[in-house]
Amino acid sequence: MSSTFGTVFRVSTFGESHCKAVGAIVDGCPPRLPLTEADIQPQLDRRKPGQSKVTTAREESDTVTILSGTENGVTLGTPIGLFVPNKDQRPGDYAEMAKIPRPSHADFTYQMKYGIRASSGGGRASARETIGRVAAGAIAEKWLHVALGVEIVAWVSAVGEIDADEIDAERISRALVDANQVRCPDAKVSGEMWDAIVAAKKDGDSLGGIVSCVCRGIPAGLGEPVFDKLEAKLAHAMLSIPATKGFEIGSGFAGTRLRGSKHNDPFVKKGSRLGTSSNRSGGIQGGISNGEPIIFRVAFKPPATISQAQMTADFDGNKVTLEAKGRHDPCVVPRAIPIVEAMAALVLADAALIQKTRA
Repeated sequence: MSSTFGTVFRVSTFGESHCKAVGAIVDGCPPRLPLTEADIQPQLDRRKPGQSKVTTAREESDTVTILSGTENGVTLGTPIGLFVPNKDQRPGDYAEMAKIPRPSHADFTYQMKYGIRASSGGGRASARETIGRVAAGAIAEKWLHVALGVEIVAWVSAVGEIDADEIDAERISRALVDANQVRCPDAKVSGEMWDAIVAAKKDGDSLGGIVSCVCRGIPAGLGEPVFDKLEAKLAHAMLSIPATKGFEIGSGFAGTRLRGSKHNDPFVKKGSRLGTSSNRSGGIQGGISNGEPIIFRVAFKPPATISQAQMTADFDGNKVTLEAKGRHDPCVVPRAIPIVEAMAALVLADAALIQKTRA
């Protein structure tokens, strides 16, 4: 199983949904970075369950402890151990599903690959695994901000068939994103999104959505062509998040409808540097950052585990009716915001440290 991400700034996550704890080991973080649990906890709080009536009711504080890698609140350059206990496990909720693979979930594929699987909560396929990513990403993000002045902000841009208006990526802030529980900064549609998620939950169903993200202050020159292009690493990172089904950067698929004369980003002088007058490239050209904001979108499917009765089959092929128990999000995108930000930070910190080796 591949549980490690990164080349220089490396992160290994551990833990299952209903084991004693989850967490991560961060290796390659530069020394002398001021770091305490207070730098990490805010992002974990944005990810944790039980935030509202449209998230899972599992009650976890998701309180992080730094086990190693710091002294007197400063990183040593040695591996940083991050630990978050699981306190509200209910493996009994999954007893009925031990012999029935949930439709569109990873129960079947994990069983086929390993011949065994965590029988409760989805194991490593559970969103609990992302706690380690978010904790590690918070460290990467702090280093990026201190070293380069980078800012990373993600927001919900679609829920089901409801789309937000175009957001000003130059001005969007986490305060604006967190102004409502859906984490959509478009006040005109955030209420509609909330109502749609509430209605899906009432029906025992689920909804998908889209998370958009902007990374500002990225210097030109990050990325490793040809196989480790920056957008390829971002796509790798985002599509490793549970429930993701699509990634696009800059103009994305819509750009295919334009002619080159309309799609190209002309160069202009911006203060002391060369920039572009438009940003359909999404901040990356030839797999290398060009100094403009990096803008991308990630598609999340409707959560597979729903409480509606579904006709399916058990592992022996017998037809059965499954009514899944347990506590599940009817829509994951509001809680996915810090996960997307974390994975972006891990990619960019790794790319920046790789580039530093050329100095």
